[in-house]
Amino acid sequence: MSAPQLLDLTGWDERYARLRAAGLREAPYGGPLRRHAQQGDTRLARLRFDDSPAALRLWNFLLSEEERLRDARAAGLVLVGALKDLGTVPVIACAHPALRAFYLDGAWWIPCVMELSAGLLRFADDMGIDQSFCPVRALLGAYHAAGHYPQPDTVICDVGATCDDVSAIAQRLAGTGVPIVWWEMPHRRARDPDEDDVALPGGLRAPAIQVALVREELARITAHLGGLAPDPITDAMLADSITATNHVRSRLARLRKLVFTAPRCPLPALELLIAEMLAIHFCSDRPECIAVLDDLLTTVTERVRAGHGHFAADAVRVFWVNPVADLAVMNLLEASGGRLCGTEFLFCHALDPIPTDLPPLEALARSALADPMVGPMADRAARVVRDARRYEAEAVVVSRIPGASHCAWEGAQIATRCAADLDIPVVEIEVPPVSDASTSQVRTRIEALVETARARRSSR
Repeated sequence: MSAPQLLDLTGWDERYARLRAAGLREAPYGGPLRRHAQQGDTRLARLRFDDSPAALRLWNFLLSEEERLRDARAAGLVLVGALKDLGTVPVIACAHPALRAFYLDGAWWIPCVMELSAGLLRFADDMGIDQSFCPVRALLGAYHAAGHYPQPDTVICDVGATCDDVSAIAQRLAGTGVPIVWWEMPHRRARDPDEDDVALPGGLRAPAIQVALVREELARITAHLGGLAPDPITDAMLADSITATNHVRSRLARLRKLVFTAPRCPLPALELLIAEMLAIHFCSDRPECIAVLDDLLTTVTERVRAGHGHFAADAVRVFWVNPVADLAVMNLLEASGGRLCGTEFLFCHALDPIPTDLPPLEALARSALADPMVGPMADRAARVVRDARRYEAEAVVVSRIPGASHCAWEGAQIATRCAADLDIPVVEIEVPPVSDASTSQVRTRIEALVETARARRSSR
């Protein structure tokens, strides 16, 4: 087994030709990476990719989702457009074979991947949702513009203790005539002295009364979705869906542990980010999602056993908070001498196993309430600190999402908490959807962080 490499699109053209000549077997959505760039995903030409067939399969799986959704529509399946909950509604929808769920929020990466050529942010500007909002505002244009995905048969959005930007943008979407089914998410809090509380995934707790409220809301959503299918969604269907979802999450848990703890980095940050994103709705095909993750696990396991990896063995171990609006910044981290040793991408509740010893809706309610964005910032910061310590992070990057209401306060507080509790260097950076104009500044700040961590390493 040869040492892994990073390839640009030209390098992948040559690599793909060699793999094909050697008998590469691909999924139906397979093919060369370059075709996606030729179809409009021009940002790919500025990225560097892992050279494994498993990484090729991952990218092709991600970038062919729109085709799968069109095929699902042609096959007569009901398309469910979810908003904000990041890991709950798709589990319910996937319980029934007649339903297929995807996240409208996923459009927030289109301005990056298409390098602003799709005009989605301009569309949002014209609707009064300007750059003071998170790039998720791109979903307004993606919903109404032809060619991005088929319009869903139903849209479901949770409101209440959720991201202010998504809530406002969803309301604007509703204002264009799109009917939205809303469900309520309370702000997770500590129990009062006279209340009972219950355990949530991720080591959290919440008052039993809040779990009951969310359970009732999810029962209503389940009934709504079952009403769109040929027959209702039963508890047995939900239990099977939870089991299958936990198969995805268990594979991601093993993958993350291998990547974060290996002496040499066996999978680059960019591919790890994409793999984690599969957890929220399985890229519209849960069985294939599991197969993609199995391929990645096999590749990473073989590399770890062989002692192979990317980058220098002394790369600085960096914990990354929040997903980046521009994927190129993950390459930039590694070009600056760092490697990922932990992440918190705003949806850790979609990585934790869903309880299987509870009634299905109770389990889903507890999982939904473990969302890091619906509770106190201190809960989220504590998890970041715990995981950064667990994976022996030497530095922390808090990536602020431009315009995101939560980033203005949470980022600074998480950075302060990490610096105090971990005693390691921390930097906050803001990453726009296309960061070319600020690349030099971002690189300088990451390089300074890496060099500070190296100096501290050598002084101990």
